[in-house]
Amino acid sequence: MMLQPAELSLAEMGELAQFIPAADPEVKLTYRAIPEFGESPRRSIIPVCEPTLGGNEMKYVQHAIESNWISSAGQYIRDFETRFAEVCGVQYGIACANGTVAMHLAMATLGLEPGDEVIIPTFTMIATANAVTYCGARPVLVDMEPTYWQMDLNQLADKITPRTKAIVPVHIYGHPVDMDPLMALAEEHGLTVIEDAAEAHGAEYKGRRTGGLGHAAGFSFYGNKIITTGEGGMITTQDRTLAKLAWNLRDHAFSHERHFWHKFVGFNYRMTNLQAAVGLAQVEQLDGFVAARRRNALEYTCRLHGIPGIRTPAEAPWAKNVYWMYGILVDEKEYGMDRDALRRVLADHGVETRTFFIPMHCQPVYWKQFLGERYPVAETLCQRGFYLPSASSLTVAEIEYIAAVIRQHQR
Repeated sequence: MMLQPAELSLAEMGELAQFIPAADPEVKLTYRAIPEFGESPRRSIIPVCEPTLGGNEMKYVQHAIESNWISSAGQYIRDFETRFAEVCGVQYGIACANGTVAMHLAMATLGLEPGDEVIIPTFTMIATANAVTYCGARPVLVDMEPTYWQMDLNQLADKITPRTKAIVPVHIYGHPVDMDPLMALAEEHGLTVIEDAAEAHGAEYKGRRTGGLGHAAGFSFYGNKIITTGEGGMITTQDRTLAKLAWNLRDHAFSHERHFWHKFVGFNYRMTNLQAAVGLAQVEQLDGFVAARRRNALEYTCRLHGIPGIRTPAEAPWAKNVYWMYGILVDEKEYGMDRDALRRVLADHGVETRTFFIPMHCQPVYWKQFLGERYPVAETLCQRGFYLPSASSLTVAEIEYIAAVIRQHQR
């Protein structure tokens, strides 16, 4: 059967337009993405993010090729899993094809069934909700708290029902969720906690690394992440039973007692040895990447300080934010132009940006599922927020240039 896109009526588009910019009820829904670059005083564009490949990547990939182990078996896969698990402070790492399948695979180990519920923040990348949906379960949404832009823990208890099986805290933009009260609530109700740590490589909560705070975690190694394998993902866990099941399900659920013998419906979610070779070289540089991101965030915050209408990200006293993306909020009345106008100005000056996430309850594919639900903090973040260039390789001179453009165009 052919898949059909989720189409909205003009009335539904009109309702959505109340809190999502560019949702004009007279046209098909389009969200302002990347402005075209105009004439720029710079010779080149400053990208919103790019990988930093300055370590042993070429050496390890060449070795993998020379050894003839290029597919889903090889020493680099085992070494990458071990090293990344150590970074997260856990015993097990399960490498897989990408971050979305890492989350799906982790949830699949729970045996979720239709009618089960998984609580997630509405303000996240759509992969979080999709991973729940792949399992036949239903995402249940909570809003964000306004200070650090993380899921509002005060809303969690009211969302728990007898059908709730898991909570998924998403460490948005590299800032950890306040995990202690979340874990206490989960323990009280017998719920599994799976961190969505796709954006939070190396982030810390009270001195402990993300990926080792819940019962399991999923990471992404997409090209714009702090460490990358191009495409790729990882589950981390301290739970041996969960890890063994995830390893099995990752590879078609082949049985150990007999080949081509399958007790579960498994997946082809494997990572290649070539990707793992890159990943191992990247994780060797993680501390340096995190230091660079935090340095860049400090430079941005200092240079943007005091500009009317520009709000920079806050860091909780219990958190070490890794600033996967450095995002700002624009108050149109105070700054003199709205978020999208400022993005066009930056594009004209050769600076690439991205808007913040569109909340799940505003997505066409989930719109009717969450019809009538409102999450005002997430909606505000969506309307006013965007990322500035955030790569680990970003220079102080580039940050000075970007900040100067923002300051000069305040009205």
